[in-house]
Amino acid sequence: MSLNQAPTGERIHIGFFGSVNAGKSSLVNKITNQDLSVVSDIKGTTTDLVQKNMELLPLGAVTIIDAPGFGDDSEIGNLRINKAKRAINYTDIAVLVVDGTTGISCEDKKLAEIFKNKNIPYIIAYTKADLLKKLPETQKNEVYVSSVTGQNIDNLKDMLAGIMPKGKEKKILEGLVKKDDTVVLVIPVDEAAPKGRIILPQQQVLREILDIGAVAVCCKDTELSETLNRFKSAPELVITDSQAFGKVMKIVPESILLTSFSILFARYKGELDILLGGADALDNLKDGSKVLISEGCTHHRQCGDIGSVKLPLWIKKYTGKNIEFSFTSGMEFPENLTDFDLIIHCGGCMLNQREMKSRLEFAKDENVPITNYGMVISKVNGILERATKLFSM
Repeated sequence: MSLNQAPTGERIHIGFFGSVNAGKSSLVNKITNQDLSVVSDIKGTTTDLVQKNMELLPLGAVTIIDAPGFGDDSEIGNLRINKAKRAINYTDIAVLVVDGTTGISCEDKKLAEIFKNKNIPYIIAYTKADLLKKLPETQKNEVYVSSVTGQNIDNLKDMLAGIMPKGKEKKILEGLVKKDDTVVLVIPVDEAAPKGRIILPQQQVLREILDIGAVAVCCKDTELSETLNRFKSAPELVITDSQAFGKVMKIVPESILLTSFSILFARYKGELDILLGGADALDNLKDGSKVLISEGCTHHRQCGDIGSVKLPLWIKKYTGKNIEFSFTSGMEFPENLTDFDLIIHCGGCMLNQREMKSRLEFAKDENVPITNYGMVISKVNGILERATKLFSM
């Protein structure tokens, strides 16, 4: 998948971790051939996560993460470390950067143990190879590199390409749409819609329909009835933005399969059964129950925002209860979930699969049910069974 084809959530995330002053930022700059990170002899120069989307041959489209260094016990150092640990949750491949002149430290060993426990493939890159008279022997996942001379940088790139597990490329519409099918995409255009464009899940589904060789027809929810009347034969599938479920369900005949972009992405990322179970927790909410609504992107919330405005209103109407809501966005996600009775997440199109899996596992470990926007909206409209029917056919 090339850089032009790969959304952020689909890119391979490569994280560079290690102790302060191990040479992480210099190594990142050398690998990318860009001055992404500030380099200095002063320990702890990298104070925040540095991320860059790019094409890294021979691996392809990637997101490079330069994390703050471990081993700083100061108050601000602990904040940096927490950010670095947070980045591990969405890292597909880790590079443990070790100062080659001093060898592996206790902090490095702790990091390696974290990678193993989280099943993250990792490489140990020993830096400052140009300062060593003789390079020690290495294991299969180890390499000595120099950010000054470029020694073994290409070898490290090849190792990164080789360590990534190979799997079958997943499709959003796999088994649901075939060549020559007609699919109607319902895309509301209201005050919350981005100006001049459609959002990422809609783009991805539209492109996949075209790749399959099927026919895509796009319309607004206000034009759906007229659009369906124009067909000589009914479309095979209607996919709607979740927030329009209430209107769309009344227009689309029961004979036509119906689902939402959000529910499609839950299936695509392997989360369908978990999130379906979480939707049932809506029926258990009581006065004073606490619900976390979490969104993976960081757009500016507007007056008609689905996460912070519409969902709370729909949930209160459905349950008839006085619910307390909390909100997070982007990479922000609470470290303690035990206060919540339910978590409602967006479709996660801007998060990679490992990050979403991490959040799901965290919720499971804390025994807190989790679901997503599409599940909740179809649940409160009484069509959850219909919206997921096509996945059991």
